[in-house]
Amino acid sequence: MTHSTPELRQGPAAAADQLGRVTAAKVKQMFPATPLAPIAKNLPFVLAGLRRLALTDIDMALMALSTIRAETEGFVPIPEGVSKLNTRHSAFDLYDAGTSIGRRLGNTHPGDGPRFKGRGYVQLTGRDNYTRIAAQIGEDLVGNPDRALDPTVAGVILAQFLGNVDSKIRRALAHNDLAAAREAVNGGSHGLDRFTDAFHRGKAIL
Repeated sequence: MTHSTPELRQGPAAAADQLGRVTAAKVKQMFPATPLAPIAKNLPFVLAGLRRLALTDIDMALMALSTIRAETEGFVPIPEGVSKLNTRHSAFDLYDAGTSIGRRLGNTHPGDGPRFKGRGYVQLTGRDNYTRIAAQIGEDLVGNPDRALDPTVAGVILAQFLGNVDSKIRRALAHNDLAAAREAVNGGSHGLDRFTDAFHRGKAIL
């Protein structure tokens, strides 16, 4: 961890912290295929990250939880797996410097593909994202990308990622446009069905 004081992007704080309403038992209902144990273990890290960014209203809690459902449904911070979307010949070579995806991710050095593969609850991906979030939260994610797999750090990364697009998310939610809310975080519609299902379940429960 760096020794400088991190500059956190603060989202609009709710009138009162509503995260006490978010319990593992309620979240389990948003994650029907996920055992309770990993939810109970990891939920405190997610809520701590949201509190650190002052994102303590139910809408942002639902965004965080639904994002996890879309990206890492097991409710643990995980490394991205090899797939046809990221690998042609060697692991994550489609993300590497000189490729079209690599350029979008800001990967500029040989080996950046596997080095800056997706990690965490939100699957932070690419040198640009690692560099920007590292500066915001005060963690050396570029020098040690696997820090993004530490649950405490992963919770802050998720919250910071949401905080960075806070206004876009809130505009989308104000119009009940969950596809736009998902796109604000993901840049596309990956996992939209799971995201939408979790958000609707959570809205009814919380």
